[in-house]
Amino acid sequence: MSDLITPGAILTGLKVSSKEQCLDRLSQHAAGLIGTASEVIGSALKRREALGSTGIGGGIAMPHAPVAGLSAPIGLLACLAKPVDFEAVDGEPVDIVCLILTPDAAQGQHLNALACVARRLQRPEVRDAIRRARQPQGVHAVLCEA
Repeated sequence: MSDLITPGAILTGLKVSSKEQCLDRLSQHAAGLIGTASEVIGSALKRREALGSTGIGGGIAMPHAPVAGLSAPIGLLACLAKPVDFEAVDGEPVDIVCLILTPDAAQGQHLNALACVARRLQRPEVRDAIRRARQPQGVHAVLCEA
């Protein structure tokens, strides 16, 4: 997990008012981390969301997409200042968004990264601890606990 999501890839108190704005802001942040245009990342995420919402329930969304030029998966985690409608499977708004970007041709890496994060975030005590953490380092510590 610590290889996938670094402390610099965690945003706390992110102020967004919609799913679309959230994806745009995360695309901009990811672009700065990986050196790919935010429009490329945003387009890939929006194409994936058009297939069905990545809101997995419990206040969690996991938008994900392959991105050309990446050599390894990268994740970002955002704790939103206020929950937003993400069209989640349980109908509840989302306040924790974990973005996963993977190399274009690495379907196995894509699935492994998603499964790793989903297993961790499905635990209610982990979600609660993330919500209580106020700083990126605290969120990172929760994510990486054994």
